[in-house]
Amino acid sequence: MAGVLSTSKKVFKFTSPCHTNKIAIRNAIHGRPLFATQERSRSNLFKEVLATGPDYQHIEKSAVPTHHFQKSLPRLPIPELDKTCERYLRAQLPLLVPESYDYTKSCVDKFRKTEGVVCQNSLIQEDKENSHTSYISKPWFDMYLSDRRPLPINYNPFLVFMNNENKDYNKQLVKAANLVISSLRFYKSLNEGCLEPEVYHLKPEWSKNNMFKTFTKLLPETVSWYGAYLFKAFPLDMSQYTNLFNTTRVPEVGKDRLSHTPGARHLLVMRRGHFYVFDVIDKDGNIVNPDVILGGLDQILDEDDPVAEHPVGILTTADRDYWAKARKHLESIGNKEELNLIDSSLFNLVLDDATPGEDPISMVRLFLHADGVNRWFDKSFSLIVAKDGRAGINFEHSWGDGVAVLRYFNDIHRDSVRKPRAVNFHLKNLSTPIRKLKFKLDDKAKNAIAEAKKRYEKTCNSLEVRVLDYRIFGRQLCKPLNVSPDAVMQLSFQLAHDQLTGQSVPTYESCSTAAFKHGRTETVRPCTVETQNMCKALRQSQQPTKSELQQMLKNCSKVHSQLIKEAAMGLGFDRHLFALKLIAEKRGLNLEVFNDPAYKAINQNILSTSTLASDYLELGAFGPVVQNGYGIGYSVWNDRLGCIITNYSGHSDGLGFLQALEESLNKIEEILRP
Repeated sequence: MAGVLSTSKKVFKFTSPCHTNKIAIRNAIHGRPLFATQERSRSNLFKEVLATGPDYQHIEKSAVPTHHFQKSLPRLPIPELDKTCERYLRAQLPLLVPESYDYTKSCVDKFRKTEGVVCQNSLIQEDKENSHTSYISKPWFDMYLSDRRPLPINYNPFLVFMNNENKDYNKQLVKAANLVISSLRFYKSLNEGCLEPEVYHLKPEWSKNNMFKTFTKLLPETVSWYGAYLFKAFPLDMSQYTNLFNTTRVPEVGKDRLSHTPGARHLLVMRRGHFYVFDVIDKDGNIVNPDVILGGLDQILDEDDPVAEHPVGILTTADRDYWAKARKHLESIGNKEELNLIDSSLFNLVLDDATPGEDPISMVRLFLHADGVNRWFDKSFSLIVAKDGRAGINFEHSWGDGVAVLRYFNDIHRDSVRKPRAVNFHLKNLSTPIRKLKFKLDDKAKNAIAEAKKRYEKTCNSLEVRVLDYRIFGRQLCKPLNVSPDAVMQLSFQLAHDQLTGQSVPTYESCSTAAFKHGRTETVRPCTVETQNMCKALRQSQQPTKSELQQMLKNCSKVHSQLIKEAAMGLGFDRHLFALKLIAEKRGLNLEVFNDPAYKAINQNILSTSTLASDYLELGAFGPVVQNGYGIGYSVWNDRLGCIITNYSGHSDGLGFLQALEESLNKIEEILRP
């Protein structure tokens, strides 16, 4: 393929077989002089080669195909009924008074001997008949898609990227263009099967090398997982990645559906509540040049239209049945094509006028919910870039979980920072054809929008956000006592809530089961007898000795680590009981164990917690899952801890919890400190 490399002195024509020009390109990419006499021209050539060079189309070209391990992934196990019952009772013990626990235990004992056996056998049979998937996959999709609550705050989490150290690359246009290009490079690699498979390396020194890749690549797909296992490497399920692009959750009365439109080539861009689309993949399936993307985004940013008077996007903040009916009406009055273009777009790029700066609370509010005017929460994910260049993603949760989203998040941040393709900010193709979507709205549609806006504003105003940046200790202080940093954080939440209310409450910690085919998540129950004992001990006027408290802390950590291990191996109790409950309902069985108030209560998680570890993550969080609860996104570093706490005012005490949490961490630090 012929091309032209321009320098300040002369023009070099090259063809790929030319050895001299291969050297020129290689030197440009590595930042060395093009030729001995071309030092001054290196910068311009580097930008040109980097922007549209031979590797422009893919974020990576893995030797091992993307889905190479998928066929041989182990299936998610169905736990033994007795074990699930034991684990369930163990989780209920710190939550119930003795009389209530005795009743719950009697319900469980009856269940495990009678109807539970019938339900278990039926579940096992169904699982055998659907060997292509996991027993939890369809029920979990259905659970998400059937919930009628609004998506923002209730379901959609967010992640914020670390800012680029080079301030020139944090300008809104440049940041947006580079993130879009890196996203498309990720998309192309995924679509063409050359995105590296997601693998958990238990022994990186054994498996993070070319020998591992060569060996596993040569194995047939039906046994490739077993080959990876020999290296103590565990390939993860990648079935969710299909819905990362070209996917939207479409509202329908009673139960939503996922709409996936493979092959659509356009990007959706939102600004000030208006919608724009333009092609970012050409008719041959290639990513368009950076100047086309820069030009398209520049045109949109130059639009001087005020904020949309009737922003259709606000409807995606509403109750799902309300939105489903409003969407049907929008389609009936001539907006079907506009809605289809939104649904089928690769993803949603949101260009915001907000400037959150360094304030974490402003960032949380912008990326978690904003005012809903410039959002379409139904898209698989929205890439949001603020006016000051702060960027992050807000993602819809039914199609996938944190593992897939975090892989995309990490890859595009790393790529956009290390190899920015929009390098010449002044070369914009202003002839990029942009289409602005025009919605036809009658009074009924306008009233639906106004009502949704009013309700959403009320919800957002009731949400409280607090941030704790705790710099007294971190992961390093946990090592001498050999306690899990995650267990320490979970214990601090239990201590804080106990200090605030004197009660142990249902607590949720998310754990991925992506090590299994079509795995989703499992619940870890961090409120244990051991954490309850620790709370009681620290409440006493006559406290145990430091060595006794250290031993209690070790016990908390040991139990918590075991719960994490069980959950990751698909041996928790929550998903199993959920599936058994659905089987019982299908069979028309009205079972005491599921009608027990204790079962309903343990699924109302007052403390909903989750952590994601990434070097590129500034912050991430989500809303509370129940009205009187707390959403807690947390992180652990070597020398500090941090969390973002969300709650609804008037229903729980966010400020009190924050203060109690800081005091709890101070107490734990005293116990940990030699």
